[in-house]
This record gives sequence, C-alpha cells and structure tokens, in this order.
Amino acid sequence: MPGLLRGIARTAAVAGTASVVAGRVRRHQDEKFADRDAQTAAKREDAYEQQTAPPQQEYAAPPPPAAPAADPLEQLKTLGELKASGVLTDAEFQAQKAKILAG
Repeated sequence: MPGLLRGIARTAAVAGTASVVAGRVRRHQDEKFADRDAQTAAKREDAYEQQTAPPQQEYAAPPPPAAPAADPLEQLKTLGELKASGVLTDAEFQAQKAKILAG
C-alpha cells in the first residue's frame, strides 16, 4: 500500500501544480485580451466620433486695415517745410509735389 499512496500523492501534486499553472496562464491571457479589447473599443469610438463630428468652419483672418489715406494738403505742407529747411532741392520738391497731386 505504501507504493500506491506514494503514486497517488505524486499524481495529486502534479495535477495540483498543473492546475495552478493553468489558472495563472488563463488569468494572464484574460488580462491581455481585455486590454486589447479595450484598445479596440477606444479606437472604434474615436473613429465614430470623427465621422459624426460636424466639420469645423474655418474663417479667413480679416485683412489688415488699410493705412489711412494721407491728406494731400498736409503732405504738401510737410514737403514745403522740408524744402524751406534745405533738405530737398527744387527738383526733388517738384517731383514729390507732382506725385502727391497725381495720386
């Protein structure tokens, strides 16, 4: 009988160890698959949101305000002051005056 008990004990030990290992492998696989399923669900949800989201309207920036038109009379006064102070020659004064009056 002692040999029979020893064989039964050995079989029980091997079966118990195999059962524990199988349980650990099963839990590990369950966790791995649960993570994969969660990632897949998140990707699907993101894709769905992108499909159903209304397109964002993009507006062009308004153009910068135009520079205020300079008053020709003020320009001519400034030009006259520059000529009187000697900064401009007669020819330069006449050329600038013609540009102001033409524009």
